[in-house]
Amino acid sequence: IIMFNETYKTIKKPSEGIYKEKGSKFLSFAYPINNEEDFKTIKTNIEQKYYNARHRCYAYRIGYDKAIYRSNDDGEPSNTAGKPILGQIKSYDLTFILIFVVRYFGGTMLGVSGLINAYKLSANSAIQNATIIEKIIQDTYKINFKYNTMNLIMRILKENKIQQFNQVFEENCSICFSVNKSDKEKILDKFNKIDDIELRFLYTK
Repeated sequence: IIMFNETYKTIKKPSEGIYKEKGSKFLSFAYPINNEEDFKTIKTNIEQKYYNARHRCYAYRIGYDKAIYRSNDDGEPSNTAGKPILGQIKSYDLTFILIFVVRYFGGTMLGVSGLINAYKLSANSAIQNATIIEKIIQDTYKINFKYNTMNLIMRILKENKIQQFNQVFEENCSICFSVNKSDKEKILDKFNKIDDIELRFLYTK
């Protein structure tokens, strides 16, 4: 049984939305991201592509525990842009996601409540157009071993249907593999019974 906290929701691929209010145009863009480096890259691209927009506001949340998040109003009145965008991310219970809302000013002030509503609906539009997927939280490890223990290692991976990648089969071998959090103890226990291997935790995703 997969426990609730062993899964998380994110979006499958980038999506877009649009919202118009009193001449102002709000373009929204949602992206799946893995880390803050991804955010910085996308931010630079948005700033270059929409350099002539009045505001480029955003919010993101990353981490399977949803612990890392940020929002930015980019010159709009405090808490009228980034916070409503983040609010939409939270209301859909998403993580590993970034949403940008780019505003082209239409000449009419919307007021605080008007802005909050516009940024909220813009972010919502991008999420509505996205494919939301549920992923199982997995821990990824790297295992280093000698060639003569390869059969033992491969049998454990195969019997437990474990996803593997970055294989190196030489005199000194290594494999990276991902395992569901719920199966982790059982699998690691099997590996730890083999002599002369080095097992290293890489990351959780």
